[in-house]
Amino acid sequence: MASDCIFCKIIKGEVPSKKVYEDELTYAFHDINPVAPVHILIVPKKHILGIQEMESEDRELVGHMFYVAKEIADSLNLNPDESLKGGYRLVFNVGRDAGQSVFHLHLHLIGGRSMSWPPG
Repeated sequence: MASDCIFCKIIKGEVPSKKVYEDELTYAFHDINPVAPVHILIVPKKHILGIQEMESEDRELVGHMFYVAKEIADSLNLNPDESLKGGYRLVFNVGRDAGQSVFHLHLHLIGGRSMSWPPG
């Protein structure tokens, strides 16, 4: 964990959050600036700056983050085949120009409304 990282502080309980899910590898919480009715951040407990800083040993952790996103989406009835909420989007922003503002790897789970393409 990094002592100056806001997400590390959230994981440690030093900064409040609206927790959605937690296990030994990840912590998920509601984004404080949501772009949709459902906007959850899935964060690894291991401090990794971003996708570009991933190491080979982080592959299973990132795969686990996607599985956690699926489980959360299922719990919120965001299934694209069974819900009027229209599915969901999973996003990693990689770098400042792509919209990454917190440099601790995190996966956005966004849903609860129809979305357009392209997103940017």
